[in-house]
Amino acid sequence: MLLEDTIKDIEFFEELNEKQVNTLASFSNVSTYPKNSILYYETEINNKLMFLVDGLIKIYKVDKFGNEIFLYHIYKNSMISELSSLDSKEIQCFSNAEFTQDSTILVVDYEKFKENFLDKNILTSKLIEVLLKKSQQFQCIINRELVFDATAKVAFMLTQDLDMFNQLKRQEVSFMLHIQPETLSRVLKRLSRNKTISIQNSKVTILNKEELVSIFKGIGV
Repeated sequence: MLLEDTIKDIEFFEELNEKQVNTLASFSNVSTYPKNSILYYETEINNKLMFLVDGLIKIYKVDKFGNEIFLYHIYKNSMISELSSLDSKEIQCFSNAEFTQDSTILVVDYEKFKENFLDKNILTSKLIEVLLKKSQQFQCIINRELVFDATAKVAFMLTQDLDMFNQLKRQEVSFMLHIQPETLSRVLKRLSRNKTISIQNSKVTILNKEELVSIFKGIGV
């Protein structure tokens, strides 16, 4: 696929015209990574704006004991980079990023992107919108880690990321939510018994989304 076609396939750039796409392509490139490889580590600094074209990325931190703390997944057609300022020429990495599938990313020179687009008020609103969504995502992480009990954690993941929940093994889900596998099993059985979800061949189907949302809605607000 041509670089220009890759750019056009990313929703973030959908409003660009042909000339602008060509300009963006002049300071961008596409890179591929195998499963389990690392994109960047916490505290690294770069000057690249990155988007996941295809694949899946796990974002996590490591505590002082060396334990991995899962934060969230990044799915294809999403911005990867964590910007703290639109004016900065350097992008600070606040967490670790690991590919959990063979993946492809679009890499854009941020300084040239700012000069050719943001400084001309092109894609500025789009970038701010993405950053606000990331901020909301971090608020959800705070609730999940510091406020939600086990039932709320499970209910939240089921409503927000059901496909991923069904793809993972139960032990992997427990690890991500930082609860014991036995606790996850009890929560799922209780939700199933209450007719909030159904479980067939280990696959969860939501029967009553409103009830599921009510379990975590308002907690930590």
